[in-house]
Amino acid sequence: MKRGDPLPSRVRRPAVAGMFYPAEPGALARHIDALLAAADPAPGPLPLALVVPHAGTIYSGPIAASAYARLLPHVSSIARVVAFGPVHRVAVRGAVVPAAEAWATPLGEVPIDPALRARAVACGAAVDDRPHAPEHALEVQLPFLQRVLGEGFTLLPVAVSEESARLSADLIGEFLGEEGTLVLVSTDLSHYHDLATARRLDRRTADTVLSRRPEMLSGDDACGFYPLRGLMELARRKDLPFELLDLRTSGDTAGDPDSVVGYGAFAVANGSH
Repeated sequence: MKRGDPLPSRVRRPAVAGMFYPAEPGALARHIDALLAAADPAPGPLPLALVVPHAGTIYSGPIAASAYARLLPHVSSIARVVAFGPVHRVAVRGAVVPAAEAWATPLGEVPIDPALRARAVACGAAVDDRPHAPEHALEVQLPFLQRVLGEGFTLLPVAVSEESARLSADLIGEFLGEEGTLVLVSTDLSHYHDLATARRLDRRTADTVLSRRPEMLSGDDACGFYPLRGLMELARRKDLPFELLDLRTSGDTAGDPDSVVGYGAFAVANGSH
């Protein structure tokens, strides 16, 4: 590679650094650390899965931090993260994993786990970098993971759309509960209602998640409803309880209360009711 040439395409470059989160490494590290420090997680065992929002970190970061802070006592137990999220820009059907060897943020590169990718492909996932290239829903999780887990983890990002709850549950079930593996689902909740309406709608959605009724969930409730619905279906099959960690809106954090986006953070616990 000649001097001045761009980095090879084996590394996905960040698409939303400087827009959804700070682009300068020191500022980003301080920002994420402050969000984590401000979170007040209830103590508990390592969750099997987390549900986290994916907006700009000034808006949804405090809610995401409520989930990620739950991991801090268990960092040594997490070697791999399989993250499921929606697509906002490039349409897909089913599940799509990246071909890239690593994803980069201003904090460094996170290696994509080839063994996890092969298992996802064996479960029917396609391999394509194009849906992932402009997508923010999973990228914005990486700075949190990097600050919480350090450099000692591998990643499999999975974009999911137009897939049944059963098939999504089957794919997530390939990884859920495996020792050393954390499952993430990325979703925001209601979009562009006034604060009171959003709180009412999001409370109803949270109750739907807690009661594990995937058939009651739609795209109006959560933009990441395809993977979230799969996690709910899987939790219902295995009788795994959801725990609500945080439920707020952009109007509660940094946004206009007349038009807000809702955010929820949930954990799937290891054990039945």
